[in-house]
Amino acid sequence: MENTLRLLYALQQVDLQLQEIHELKGDLPAVVAELEAKVNEMTSRLKELEKTVKQSKVERDKADSDIVTLAEKAEKYKGQQLQVKNNKQYDALTKEIELAQERSIKLQKDMELLEGRMQLAKTDAVVVATQLEEISVDYDERKKELKEVNKEHEKEELKFRHEREKLLARIKKEDFDRYERIQRAKGGTAVVPVKRGACGGCFSRVPPQKMLEIRQNTKLFMCEHCGRILVSDQVAEKSPAL
Repeated sequence: MENTLRLLYALQQVDLQLQEIHELKGDLPAVVAELEAKVNEMTSRLKELEKTVKQSKVERDKADSDIVTLAEKAEKYKGQQLQVKNNKQYDALTKEIELAQERSIKLQKDMELLEGRMQLAKTDAVVVATQLEEISVDYDERKKELKEVNKEHEKEELKFRHEREKLLARIKKEDFDRYERIQRAKGGTAVVPVKRGACGGCFSRVPPQKMLEIRQNTKLFMCEHCGRILVSDQVAEKSPAL
């Protein structure tokens, strides 16, 4: 158990170093991530609008072509009416002419709707494209700035991340899961040493009997007040060097 305590304390120190590096970057990573999400969202929206314009144009042109075809059929049927020899044939051709005219009227209405949809999509596309261009400029600038900041701390961050991976390989999953739960709940600090008879996290007094038990390093103890894992000075001093 002593070895486990040392490893958990060492992991805590590594995570605190990584947290410090992250804080040096300020809110820049979050800003870049937010801008990237907006760029992706607006790019998808622009593609949808362009697709709507293209599809509406294709459907409008087809409707226009069908109207021309229907007009030609109606004229052909009118010509055939002059050549029929009985009322039955005449009525059948009249019915075909009426159907062609009804279909033509419907297609004209469809064309108007498609034209309106196409023009609206074009207008929206111009607005979105302008906004996308503005956001993209801001995104590129912030991303470049973050890249420079990352480069400044790259070696140090890589060192600690590598150290973290080595520690995780030696820590049991159930111990790490507990550590991670406490860390999330306590602002990043899950393991603290007992200093001058008090918890190093919330500074609450640790009873003398519990202090003796903690110093034996045979069991994992939690602070009764804040729930953090408590380790003795001996464990803290002998934890793997960073």
